[in-house]
Amino acid sequence: MNPLAAHYRRFRVAERLLLTGHSHQAWPDVGFEAQQRAWLDAAALVDDKWDAAAEQAARVREGYARLLGDAPANLALGHNTHELVTRWLSALPLRTRPRIVTTDGEFHSIRRQVDRLAEEGLFEIVKIEAHPVDALAGRLARAVDDATACVMVSSVLFETAEIVPGLDVVASACERRGTALLVDAYHHLNVIPFDVGAMGLPSAFVTGGGYKYCQLGEGNAFLRVPPACRLRPVLTGWFAEFSDLGDGSRGSGVTYGRGADAFAGATYDPTSHYRAAAVLRFHAEQGLSPERLHAINRRQVALLKAAIEALDLPEGLAAVVPIPDHQRGGFLALRAPQAAALSRALRSRGVLSDARGQILRLGPAPYLDDRLLRDAVAGLGVVVRGLPARGVRGG
Repeated sequence: MNPLAAHYRRFRVAERLLLTGHSHQAWPDVGFEAQQRAWLDAAALVDDKWDAAAEQAARVREGYARLLGDAPANLALGHNTHELVTRWLSALPLRTRPRIVTTDGEFHSIRRQVDRLAEEGLFEIVKIEAHPVDALAGRLARAVDDATACVMVSSVLFETAEIVPGLDVVASACERRGTALLVDAYHHLNVIPFDVGAMGLPSAFVTGGGYKYCQLGEGNAFLRVPPACRLRPVLTGWFAEFSDLGDGSRGSGVTYGRGADAFAGATYDPTSHYRAAAVLRFHAEQGLSPERLHAINRRQVALLKAAIEALDLPEGLAAVVPIPDHQRGGFLALRAPQAAALSRALRSRGVLSDARGQILRLGPAPYLDDRLLRDAVAGLGVVVRGLPARGVRGG
């Protein structure tokens, strides 16, 4: 058995074929103990629990800062990325720069909100084709002009796991035009090393969260804010003025903290931060650095890929999306015209996967045993051969 599995007993990772590691990884058992501690602190401290909660939030910021190669002071926390992204959008000069540039490959938290803004007709929404991904950064950079308030792009595409190269090119174009850049790193963080400075993104906003590869569960999203930022979100919570509340006085107008503090929210359930702080500490104790997790993931994805290709599946039913190995993110994407049906059939055999359109996604996790991965691929072979022989060529 994979020795890490012993720390995830409550999720029964040694017994279940959980190939949804790209969507929701199991939580280590220390998270359960931390959630209990949150309840007990609330019972013992009542309204004084917020000092203890602030300590947990600080540890979460420190953990994310390590994963981003950044400073904790540059991070605002939120329940989910949509909450933080809408707060960020509300801070932009959209009246004077009514143009938003994004791609057609963004996750729904961005995609849906941008589409709704487009329906209102208040802003110009420009969607750049995400494929081919090698030249995406250049296409985005060329789309930036003096009317562009922001560019929104993922560092790893959520449908296919393709890593988007050259984001520093986009950052440079945005800096020249005074345009804000938001990088969605949710499918990047803690499975592929991420470093704000090394990637040429010191002036970029970065968002992500703990629901996927970080194993932190719900309620643990972040927004990385450049330290020189002076934006004032219109959608703003009272935590953003904490620095003015201490002496009981406030200046005229709505005041904000500096940098990331300006993007703080309001009263929240701190339970998620207790869990996240415990999991981040567990990762550090186990030596589960982004570099080690990346190495584990590369080996697991390679195992899945080789095993699936060895099945020699009927043409047109399912094929690995051809991506150079160095450009493949944390999961394996298969082109399958009946991807949803395949995912349902796999679930009936005890193999958890998911589908996005005609893409079947198989995501390993560091606590899974190789035997389980091979068993899952064997199940895939059975269900694919049971499908009607229709579809398109893979690729």
